[in-house]
Amino acid sequence: MTTTPTPPAVQYSQPQNQRPGGPKRGWLWLLLVVVLALAAYWVWGRKPVADPAASGASQATSAGGKNGKTGQGKRGNGGPGGGPVPVGVAVAKTADVNIYISGLGGVMPEATAVVKSRVDGQLMKLHFEEGQVVKAGALLAELDPRPFQVLVMQAEGQLGRDSALLKAAQIDLQRYRTLLAQDSIASQQVDTQAALVKQLEGTVKSDQGSLENARLQLSYSRVTAPISGRLGLRQVDLGNIVHSSDANGIVVITQLQPITSVFSIPEDNIPKVMQQIQAGKKLPAEAWNRDQKIKLASGTLLTIDNQVDSSTGTVKLKAEFPNSDYALFPNQFVNIRMLLDTRQGATVIPSAAIQRGSSGNFVYVLKADSSVAIRPVTTGPVEAEITAIEQGIAPGETVVVDGLDKLRDGAKVEPVKRGAAADAAAAAPQHKAGRHGKRNADGQ
Repeated sequence: MTTTPTPPAVQYSQPQNQRPGGPKRGWLWLLLVVVLALAAYWVWGRKPVADPAASGASQATSAGGKNGKTGQGKRGNGGPGGGPVPVGVAVAKTADVNIYISGLGGVMPEATAVVKSRVDGQLMKLHFEEGQVVKAGALLAELDPRPFQVLVMQAEGQLGRDSALLKAAQIDLQRYRTLLAQDSIASQQVDTQAALVKQLEGTVKSDQGSLENARLQLSYSRVTAPISGRLGLRQVDLGNIVHSSDANGIVVITQLQPITSVFSIPEDNIPKVMQQIQAGKKLPAEAWNRDQKIKLASGTLLTIDNQVDSSTGTVKLKAEFPNSDYALFPNQFVNIRMLLDTRQGATVIPSAAIQRGSSGNFVYVLKADSSVAIRPVTTGPVEAEITAIEQGIAPGETVVVDGLDKLRDGAKVEPVKRGAAADAAAAAPQHKAGRHGKRNADGQ
């Protein structure tokens, strides 16, 4: 029996430098390296390389942008290494400051009257011109007087007739009394005659009243001015029949001298105003135009209303003005400024020096080393272009009033006259541009 030899088993040997799972782990390491490389590129590849020249140019541009001048950051910043900033300055002084209360109002005349005829008739004459200033009692127009003259004549005739009857009755009464004393007539006849005399006396008195009424109607045919003032436009022409019931009348007359203005102030100011009124003070008042640029008239406060308007929270006041130049006109809109009090010896600075920040009002104070410092202040009354300072500034200190937009705390400045800072700032870029243009023309 032949035995088939068994082939030897093939044994595979694993390399010593290769561990189980080696290729798979290598791919993981490769992927990790790629991710780290991408992350490094994202972080560092997008950041620009620092360039000293570019950095300096950027800082100059930034400084110029802050100061509103391209390429002028070194001069306008006033920071380290920069030149002083030209600014306008003013010295805090001591002065009296007037405290005003302002209000919106309208001009109202002292009196307005519609001139009407008190009787009916035809308009025959006009004795005025439109816009004329007249005195009370001046003749303005005449109606046809003839109807009223006739009534006067009738009343005079009736009075004469009844007066004659009264006189005859009185004579008879005297005669009857004489006869009664002689016991020649009965006393009843005397009493009857006395009653007739009384009756005629009443008739005569009634006739006298009728005559006076007729004369009064005749006087009404002459239309006179009820008040002094300025006449308006004529409302009726000659030849027309006018009636006492006409709404427009003949003309409107308005009293303009003096004239008043009614204006309103907030109710919070009532105690201060009442304190001055009760002290017997005449508070001065000024009337200004709509733009508050032209002063129209000066006067005094007359009175204050007795109640507050609940819908607006204001109270009405009335001021009177002489209006000698007729600058104020009825129903004209005006701004009223009333002098309430005067602050004596207050520290004042120009209002332009006061800046407003999140923490309140402040100013830039000039120090001895030509630098500025921020100083918080408490403001008081304002008059024209000056403001009273309650706290923060003492008389004699210097504050910046012009060029404030270029300043920061501690900046170096060059004090100049007020208003010159803006001119210097405007001229600086032109001067520098001229020098650059010359260099370019020379080819440098």
